[in-house]
Amino acid sequence: MTKINVLSRGRYAQPPLEDAWGGSEPAIPQVPMAHRARNWALWLILIALLIWSWAPAEMDRVTALFTDWRNMAEFGRGFLRPDFHEWRAYLADMIVTVQIALWGTALAAVAGAPFAILSSSNIAPQWVVQPVRRLMDACRAINEIMFALLFVVAVGLGPFAGVMALFVHNMGVFSKLYSEAVEAIDPRPVEGIRATGARRIPEIIYGVIPQVIPLWSSFILYRLETNVRSATTLGIVGAGGIGQTLYESIRSFHYAETAAQIVIVVLTVVLIDLFSASVRKRLV
Repeated sequence: MTKINVLSRGRYAQPPLEDAWGGSEPAIPQVPMAHRARNWALWLILIALLIWSWAPAEMDRVTALFTDWRNMAEFGRGFLRPDFHEWRAYLADMIVTVQIALWGTALAAVAGAPFAILSSSNIAPQWVVQPVRRLMDACRAINEIMFALLFVVAVGLGPFAGVMALFVHNMGVFSKLYSEAVEAIDPRPVEGIRATGARRIPEIIYGVIPQVIPLWSSFILYRLETNVRSATTLGIVGAGGIGQTLYESIRSFHYAETAAQIVIVVLTVVLIDLFSASVRKRLV
């Protein structure tokens, strides 16, 4: 009896091969030569970039990690006995840091949505997309500490400067993440709404937003974790939170107190990570 094998007419489909019994067997899919050459070219470019960056990045000093490890051990010895005598003050500063991250993330998540729509090539025209993308690139490229310095000069020392620094920087981050999700949506719901004669805004509200809300929510939770860590460093320039206390302890060589503050920061980040992970499972 003759065997009949049906092959899909995919990209790499090949004609069947005759076997010893007169039937046919599918051939092993072959990757086109141009596709393989492109992959090899990308790997070669990556390797060339790493070689080019070797000397400027001083990668030849990696041996110092093994020859001078005693210096690191001597320095780290001061952190082995955390001093939690002032743990209430440290915890209060950590709560302020979390509050800074919450407000900075919330403001950026809301403000990043319209900029994401305007920078999505499948929604807005190119003469709008390109200027908005460049503006968001600038917000994303400038570090939070630079924005914190700017806002400290404008509004004075304190948590509000940290909130504004996180807000501006993360607005660029959210617009990038949001727009990539928008550009990957299924266009059929949008086309169906457009067929009813709806205008552009209802298309976005009812055709785009419902598709991306779960992914956007996941991005918000992820950035909240990151912003808690970022808000910790903003205290170095006077933007409030536990970062300012941490910086003063390091400058004063109070390593036991510094270790206690680091433990509180790590535990807080772990708790936020566990919480956001459980929420993301329900959203995505």
